[in-house]
Amino acid sequence: MTKITINDLGKMIKDGFDGQDKKFAQAAGERKGLKQGQEKIELRLSNVAYRFELQELQQRVIILEKKMKVKTKK
Repeated sequence: MTKITINDLGKMIKDGFDGQDKKFAQAAGERKGLKQGQEKIELRLSNVAYRFELQELQQRVIILEKKMKVKTKK
């Protein structure tokens, strides 16, 4: 039976926590990357005309063209 001293136990605990620091730093870096990706997606979506808006505008143009008797290109 191996006897473990308080110093041995303290070193084992320290070594375990030292490894966790690296994992926390890595996770923080990954989270930062995800946040930046999400911000890029949000920016792109804020500049996009939604399909239903385009369809509504297309219908309005058709109505105006009919009233103005403009021949449409199809």
